[in-house]
Amino acid sequence: MIDTLPPVRGRLTPDRPLSDLTWLRVGGPADALFQPADLADLQDFLAALPSGVPVFPMGVGSNLIVRDGGLRAVVIRLGRGFNGIVVEGDGEGTRIVAGAAALDAHVARKAAEAGIDLTFLRTIPGSVGGAVRMNAGCYGTYVADHLVEVRAVTRAGEAVTIPAADLNLRYRQSDLPEGWVVTAAVFEGPRGAPDALAQRMEDQLRKRDETQPTKDRTAGSTFRNPAGFSSTGKADDSHELKAWKVIDDAGLRGATRGGAQMSPKHSNFLVNTGQATAADLEGLGEEVRKRVFQHSGIELHWEIMRVGEPAKDQG
Repeated sequence: MIDTLPPVRGRLTPDRPLSDLTWLRVGGPADALFQPADLADLQDFLAALPSGVPVFPMGVGSNLIVRDGGLRAVVIRLGRGFNGIVVEGDGEGTRIVAGAAALDAHVARKAAEAGIDLTFLRTIPGSVGGAVRMNAGCYGTYVADHLVEVRAVTRAGEAVTIPAADLNLRYRQSDLPEGWVVTAAVFEGPRGAPDALAQRMEDQLRKRDETQPTKDRTAGSTFRNPAGFSSTGKADDSHELKAWKVIDDAGLRGATRGGAQMSPKHSNFLVNTGQATAADLEGLGEEVRKRVFQHSGIELHWEIMRVGEPAKDQG
């Protein structure tokens, strides 16, 4: 396949294993991995790439299972050149322009230093591109609440700017077209005292570390909350329709399959305990979905994205 791909100035690697690029450390190879040198390199590549070749934009792999047989596509992974974070204005503005490869946590910190409150991003794993695509959020605040516009490159190689309203952002979903690559996002947040914002983020991190298996190999929350919204973190937050609660009620906290486990610390976190395959992880997740439905009639929906094909010996 590599011989049929357009020339690039960045890095183009055939048959690139993806396991080391995902937080769960599983997955077979992509047909090719493209790491563009800059925006023009990305545009030229997509414009020249035959329309029948699938493209899969990939962030830092924090919310992803790549199946053991790998991915029949060109995976596009943005890096340097796409991770800048810029405060708009003269220091009194309320907007941040963040490259798609910038980590959510870094955006939150840079914004706080400038007195802009985007603290909700601090505990969200992953990068800006994925956060936009999934309308990431926590503690009752979402990307949709602060996103102004998105800059992207279409599958045909055209650079476009999309107003946030056109993305139809909703719980863990957006209408960003398949194959389009987010390159940057513009956020707006209220002003706040940098010290107070820093303290709020420290409090959020402490709370997260107390309740989530942050030292294990996970991909964040496995399933969307049946309630249709994130935990608010407030005292009156109801847990009845939280994914972890219905998993607990079905007796599946700590359940295992091969090297995969539903975390004993937080049962909506799928863990690679060391030697899990993608099939172990996805299989355990599907078993949890089945048994939760049998127990409560509630259908859990995956929050983790699963892509690719199983290994040949897995059918």
